[in-house]
Amino acid sequence: MNRFIEGADRNQTTLFPDRLEDWIDEDNPVRVIDAFVDGLDLWGLGFERAIAAATGRPGYHPAVLLKLYVYGYLNRVQSSRRLEREAGRNVEVLWLLGRLAPDHKTIADFRKDNGAAIGKVCSQFIELCRRVGLLSVASVAIDGSKFKAVNNRDRNFTKAKMARRMQQIEESVARYLHQLDTADRQDPTDAISSRVERLHEKISRLHEEMARLKMLKKRMLEVPDEQISLTDPDARSMATSGRGSGMVGYNVQAAVEIDHHLIVAHDVVQTGSDRAQLVPMGQQAKEALTAMTMLSWRASSVPSSASV
Repeated sequence: MNRFIEGADRNQTTLFPDRLEDWIDEDNPVRVIDAFVDGLDLWGLGFERAIAAATGRPGYHPAVLLKLYVYGYLNRVQSSRRLEREAGRNVEVLWLLGRLAPDHKTIADFRKDNGAAIGKVCSQFIELCRRVGLLSVASVAIDGSKFKAVNNRDRNFTKAKMARRMQQIEESVARYLHQLDTADRQDPTDAISSRVERLHEKISRLHEEMARLKMLKKRMLEVPDEQISLTDPDARSMATSGRGSGMVGYNVQAAVEIDHHLIVAHDVVQTGSDRAQLVPMGQQAKEALTAMTMLSWRASSVPSSASV
């Protein structure tokens, strides 16, 4: 190994610093996360359990979980299970959380139970950026991205898909009935009897499926957009850029400040059209930047830019 940089001997006894502080540089972004969250009024923002109960088992302070959530957002670690692993091995997270290691269920429940409060934190962050002069230019770029939901396409129904599914069942029933008529004209044998029994079972299952689809169709027609998803009720079928392709998911809209690339407004919608979201997203960006001028934008095949 001569003439190469050598690593440390794994059998060499070393003393890991007692202070995690020694491992975090002064300009490390986790210090910004720590200072920002500590300066928030979590109770006023609506976070649950911001004030500990007098009885019961102690829980994690919302500030601890919020710091972990923000860290995951900045480092593209969205999964609660991955955040759980980072809390046990990532020195930055060890410093940020004070060696606390919440499990993935606790992390997921925190996000689920405090969605509205986390949205208010985003507004507080925008206000902070405005105070330090990062949002002095009222120009934003607006674009949308499709995010796939956990809902399988087979468990999403539109009027057209429901009609196709029912037609397929009717055609299958007609085909099986024709096969039964053919079997009735043949001499009875054990093989013919077994085949007839199987055909009756298939027809019975198809009738049950048709009854289920009729119930789903009734539910579907009661929804304003006449579309339902069985696994993720809020997800919707949306067209994608690929020809003849589509996905069941969400359309996430974001308005990004053009100088420092900070998100000043965001929204999640159930419609697949990005162009239809230009006006509402422009209004949200205008309110976030407290801009007083009129909106103007240029729509093209590239991400749309809007001057607020």
